[in-house]
Amino acid sequence: MENGRIVIDGTALTCAEVVRAARGDVTVYISPDGVERAAEANRVAAEVAAAQPVYGRTTGVGANRVVDVEWEDADAHGLRLLRSHASGAGPLVAPEIVRAMLTVRANQIAAGGSGVEPGVLGALADVLNLGLLPPVPVHGAIGTGDLTALASTALCLLGERAWLTGPDGAPQQGPGHRLRSADALAFISSNAATLGEAALAVADLRELLAASTVVAALSHFAVRASTEPYAQQVQDACPHPGQRDAAAAMRALLAFDQPAPARIQDPYGYRAFPQVHGPALDAAAYAERVVAREINAAAENPLVDVQGRTVWHNGNFHTAYVGLALDSARAALFQTMALAAARLGTLAEPSFTGLYPFQGETEASSGIMILEYVAHSCLADVRRLATPAALGSAVLSRGVEEHAGFSTQSARATTDAVAAYRLGLGCELVAAARALRMQGRAPSGGPLRAALALADGVLDPRVADRPLDADIAAAADLLPRLAGLHP
Repeated sequence: MENGRIVIDGTALTCAEVVRAARGDVTVYISPDGVERAAEANRVAAEVAAAQPVYGRTTGVGANRVVDVEWEDADAHGLRLLRSHASGAGPLVAPEIVRAMLTVRANQIAAGGSGVEPGVLGALADVLNLGLLPPVPVHGAIGTGDLTALASTALCLLGERAWLTGPDGAPQQGPGHRLRSADALAFISSNAATLGEAALAVADLRELLAASTVVAALSHFAVRASTEPYAQQVQDACPHPGQRDAAAAMRALLAFDQPAPARIQDPYGYRAFPQVHGPALDAAAYAERVVAREINAAAENPLVDVQGRTVWHNGNFHTAYVGLALDSARAALFQTMALAAARLGTLAEPSFTGLYPFQGETEASSGIMILEYVAHSCLADVRRLATPAALGSAVLSRGVEEHAGFSTQSARATTDAVAAYRLGLGCELVAAARALRMQGRAPSGGPLRAALALADGVLDPRVADRPLDADIAAAADLLPRLAGLHP
């Protein structure tokens, strides 16, 4: 990231930069080094294809790999391929995911393994900078290539389909590029849409996990829980990295206040927080590393080997690593969200808060009762979405493509799980802030004091029974700012 622009060079794109390109007001710039790598790969691809069969360039695709493309049909072959593969179904995916896809595909081409003519890099940058989108339906990929999404993009570049723009998705003609027929398969043989969505999801997940620690510390303070479980000696006795990080963050957040604990042992929501939240931290960090590695890889089939002046037919299009990493992250997310729901339960209990049941205005008031229902509804969705996508199977294209990892579905499930987690965590934040307000207590300093001040600034202070939907939404929107307070 340089002064409001993102440099695409094929080697150093981060998940955070994908987020900025997808959601932020930034300019995308293609590095000359990336253009040169793409140009050299394009030259080698042409040389090799003139001397030997190259999948997709001189042959059909899938089960048609054994069919040679006659030279007199070569110009039409690629266009037929794009038209036939631009056949997704269902509603269009979110604009931010499409922008993430375009960013990732540009970076992959700049890595220099696809052989796609380098002029397409400038066209992709122009599309991103103008805010244009190809129409990309939800259904069409299973983790072995986002063929339908990228074929639709290619037809937009060729001028056969209109770009979409604006909040209403109005069609618009935009910059084009005469994608060569020989480059058709090379352009669409990528998991850029899946990887783009995965990059957004893991960045959001890591941010929310940081916010969750701050919210958990507020709940801890509200119920006067013990800090013994977070002691350095306890963590050194079982030194998992994420567990140690979670405990260290709790120690830092609670360092300004060490009142005598109200109980010798607290419920698991507090006592086992490091042991349950830690795996989620580790899983999310691993998933981000996997996705970052993929978006900077020349994971092309066939792979153009510039140094060896040849091509390699291979299986790098298969994103098993990504799908399995995301599956693991969602399983860990369910575990830590279950603890958040459990902490919310303690915040409704007079024996933990010293308040009326459900933090009611009176003993008969409902107070925050409904927050538990909302949180458990969100938790139920996260549990449903935690089912591993990798457990699926597929045999396609007359049996020659006999496996799929379904990383596309894993990325989509992670997006949806993160959205549910955000709302469930918002419920805990509403309850923790309200408990402290009604107790007349606040942390004496540090980031936890700042977190409560932020919450007080956006949450309605009234405690009379009333709708809490606006409170939940405000709390959920505040979570990114709380993540910034994570020590």
